[in-house]
Amino acid sequence: MGDCATRNGGDRVRGGVRAGVTDASGPSQGAGSRVEALAERAWQRLQVDRFAGGRQRDLVIREDMRRHPRTVRAFRIIRWLLVAETVVGLGAVAIALGLEGAGHLVPLAVWIRCVGVLGITATLYVFAWRAQLGWYWAYSRLRLFTRIFPVVTLVLCAIPGLYPAWMILEQIVFSAILVGLSAVLYSEHLRETFPAPTATDT
Repeated sequence: MGDCATRNGGDRVRGGVRAGVTDASGPSQGAGSRVEALAERAWQRLQVDRFAGGRQRDLVIREDMRRHPRTVRAFRIIRWLLVAETVVGLGAVAIALGLEGAGHLVPLAVWIRCVGVLGITATLYVFAWRAQLGWYWAYSRLRLFTRIFPVVTLVLCAIPGLYPAWMILEQIVFSAILVGLSAVLYSEHLRETFPAPTATDT
């Protein structure tokens, strides 16, 4: 049901469906769509999908699956979870700045982690954006990162003395949101929407 197609001129077909994503900007959504359209043009000019996607750079999902109500709903949930991640990351920065302003020493590891959390979240935003437009490589990266980052985060939190108690709590919340994000990405519908490519696709 969720066969992938390719973007190499739209010539390769799977499941009797020709490459369906011909307008990467998607349906018009007002002012927000104008910003997305500008970002899309810049992205295409730099050929980021080509370089970031590797062997999967031409794989896109069927257009009917991309616009399916359950797909749209799943990515809406993903966006809100990423907003929550952003709030958590900015909250950690605010706490660190407040402690620093009050004369408390904030360890370098905390500042590095604050920057890291915001950087990770920004990366996930990009992957989610490209995945929502149908790119298989972005969906694949998004799934991988939401599996790896919680494990790395909890391992770092287990190192004695690395983070203060408030930062450990913040990192646990960060990991919990990532686990929720991973659960959405591994849902049956999205796995059918973004089927694993076969040898002939890559």
